[in-house]
Amino acid sequence: MKPSIPKGTRDFSPAEMSRRNYIFDTVRTVFRRYGYEPLETPAMENLSTLMGKYGEEGDKLLFKILNSGDFSKGANMSEENTNKLATQICEKGLRYDLTVPFARYVVQHQSEITFPFKRYQIQPVWRADRPQKGRYREFYQCDVDVVGTKSLLCEVELIQIVQDVFASLGVRVHLKINNRKILYGIAETIGCADKMIDITVAIDKLDKIGIEAVNKELLERGLTKEAIERLQPILKLEGTNREKLAQICEIIGSCETGRKGIEEVSTIFDIVEELNITLPMELDLSLARGLNYYTGAIFEVKALDYQIGSISGGGRYDDLTGIFGLPNTSGVGISFGADRIYDVLSGLELFPQDSVQNTRALFANFSEKETLESLKLLKMLRENNIAAEIYPDAAKLKKQFDYAQSKGIPHIIFIGSEEIATRTATIKNINTGEQGKVAFDDLVKYFDISK
Repeated sequence: MKPSIPKGTRDFSPAEMSRRNYIFDTVRTVFRRYGYEPLETPAMENLSTLMGKYGEEGDKLLFKILNSGDFSKGANMSEENTNKLATQICEKGLRYDLTVPFARYVVQHQSEITFPFKRYQIQPVWRADRPQKGRYREFYQCDVDVVGTKSLLCEVELIQIVQDVFASLGVRVHLKINNRKILYGIAETIGCADKMIDITVAIDKLDKIGIEAVNKELLERGLTKEAIERLQPILKLEGTNREKLAQICEIIGSCETGRKGIEEVSTIFDIVEELNITLPMELDLSLARGLNYYTGAIFEVKALDYQIGSISGGGRYDDLTGIFGLPNTSGVGISFGADRIYDVLSGLELFPQDSVQNTRALFANFSEKETLESLKLLKMLRENNIAAEIYPDAAKLKKQFDYAQSKGIPHIIFIGSEEIATRTATIKNINTGEQGKVAFDDLVKYFDISK
């Protein structure tokens, strides 16, 4: 039987990994420019750390790890509630995102941290989702968060980071923004404050399933037809961002929490305008970000020239650390989906040619004497950061040529008895067919010039 990998996971070839590293390096460079420090956490967390942080639907998508040994010992295997059974036979789970592990880390290491704490994290996460285009069960996230301050300057900084990352990658994007306090104000205004979570989970799917399917789900979640009717014009508000803010203020202005959310979004827009940030931004009142821990501003980023789901998203969480014993420690962050960004760059052919760092030169292998001289030159090139290699066997020249072509190596260097005598290498450019002589002492200069 031919070996395979689980659905929703992928192997990455050397060329694909080079392109992925181009994304990671670009993102990492921007994160560091804004003063964020690197952090890593384990692939698995205690299940108690993960459960209940992502909402009912998120809990269903957690990959749970069976306890080692006799996992069923002491468990009620006839338990019909799968979540209850899972807690009896599974103590650990694969992380669903990087934000909850980050919050756990902050609480666990609070005495060692300088607040506000700014960190970035680039690691894989796992979700037991149905695999489809742009949606995987194992995928990388590139997160940047700051915790320990409620300042809206942090939200503005994240917007700047979004602009810088995608400008560096050459991708045109559109950022949507909303505020969970506004969503609460909407829920209260339509008489369904106690259904806040149900409303956000449903309307967050508006782009995916359409307004009719969202209304059907809201009905199933216990909203009255009257409440759903009152919600419709709010979801369909049009105009500029300022006009939308004015309209929503008229509708929910009597709700203190909702009014606070409007003020926060308005302040963010004010600072963005003062800084002349050119990133296209839209106030989208249907944007909810289904995760329960968001409490303030929420963001979502989509590519303008390629059809795919959101490629970045995040928001403000006022008390995520409180769940782990450190209350009143607000944070805000945003996550870049490396796998979807890869798909966008591939689809739009935006990867630069040098993103795949191929070997620059291959030394042909003739015999033991010539090989020793080639190894000395090879060492010299590598010490000068020029990627080069030697064919390991004294095989037929055609085989060595085929090897170079299949790997995309542009140059073959021949060091035979004549070359050793004259201390001059023969270099052939495989792409153009041109061939010439270069003195041993000038080899480094030659490859520096031919970059």
